[in-house]
Parts: sequence; C-alpha cells; structure tokens
Amino acid sequence: MNKNQVTESVQRRLFELQDTEYRDFHAKLMPTVAKEKIIGIRTPVLRKFAKEYAKSEDAGEFLKVLPHDYYEENNLHGFLIEGMKDYEECVRALDTFLPYVDNWATCDMIAPKVFQKHLPELEHKTEEWMASGHTYTIRYGIGMLMKFYLDGVFQEEYLTRVARVQSEEYYVKMMVAWYFATALAKQYEAALPFIEEKRLETWTHNKAIQKAVESSRITKEQKSYLRKFKIKQ
Repeated sequence: MNKNQVTESVQRRLFELQDTEYRDFHAKLMPTVAKEKIIGIRTPVLRKFAKEYAKSEDAGEFLKVLPHDYYEENNLHGFLIEGMKDYEECVRALDTFLPYVDNWATCDMIAPKVFQKHLPELEHKTEEWMASGHTYTIRYGIGMLMKFYLDGVFQEEYLTRVARVQSEEYYVKMMVAWYFATALAKQYEAALPFIEEKRLETWTHNKAIQKAVESSRITKEQKSYLRKFKIKQ
C-alpha cells in the first residue's frame, strides 16, 4: 500500500470503532483539538486495535504518515511507538512524532516499557525534550521524569531541572505543577523546599499545592502545612 491507501485503510477501521457519545464527552476535555478531528474511540478499544495493527505489514508505513488527520490516528501512532522493544528505535520514533502532538491526552498516554531498562540514557533524553521549545515535547520530557525518576533512581537534581523550565504555555505549567505535587507525595523532604522557598512561578506554585492537597498520598498534617504557602493573587 502507498501512504494514501494506508491512511484510508486505518481511518476506515477506526471509524468502525466509533462511539459518538464518547466523542462528544472527550472533546470537552481537549480544547486544543477541533471536535471534527475526534472520531471517538475509548482508550482500551484503541489499545486493543493498536496491538493487532502493530503485527501488520502496514504499521511501519503508517508511522511514516505525518501529520495525521484525526486525534485517534495520533493516539494509534503513540501506542505503536509505545510497543517498540528497541530503545533507540523508540526514541527516534518519538523525536519524529512529538513535534506533531497537539494535545495533552496524546502526550500523556505514551509510556514505552522499554524505557524502564534504559533509565541512564533516558535521563539525558528528558533534558533534551524539556529544552525543545515545543509545548508537548517539553511536557513529555517532564512526564517521563515524573513517571520513571521519582522512586528508586530519584535525585534532587531532577527537581531543579523541572523548576527551571520556563514557559507561559498552560499545558507546560500544569505538568510542572503535577510533577511537584507527585514529588511531594513521593519525595516530600526533597520537594518541600521548592514550596517553602517559592521557587516556582506563582500560578504553578499554587497549582502544585492544590494538586498535592487533593492527593490521597499526602498526609493530613502535610496538607495543612502546605496550605500555609499558598500565594494570594
């Protein structure tokens, strides 16, 4: 198949999985994506399709077709990358794809399992992504630091790297806040000075506190203490 045939074939199969009620609901959660660009496929259904499609001869050609027309095509693309077992191939595919990502949902759902076996290399790659200048590439880099580096391989330097991210983009600022809220849940003593010393931009600082206070992983005493650092605007 040529690229047009691959695209037409994928779109036809995706529309067979359409759930219009889900589309109407999900569209409200993604203001950066036009509703007509959303087919409406529940994530478990699309993941199942991706696993089957990955075995086809056309999957490799589909990954070469960018940009895609529909939100679900982007998600399918992300799921195909997620399933790659070779680290270098996975990173190359991400570097090609991330500049085309235009929403938080597609960005946040790609977490390749192969990364877990290559944490030293991935650490350097997250820095590169966070310095990219593209909203969702930056967000992705922070997201990978949050997913893979807040437990056993945690270093305080990672907190500083995220705190240094400068952006006026809502979806970057929200990810920074989410990162620090998660860090407060997992590495409280290390993350706390960033709140106490107000090292984050005001909106992000307040949002990090809000999300931490909403977390069931933060103790009642910790929540009470964190509330004291909310900045009035």
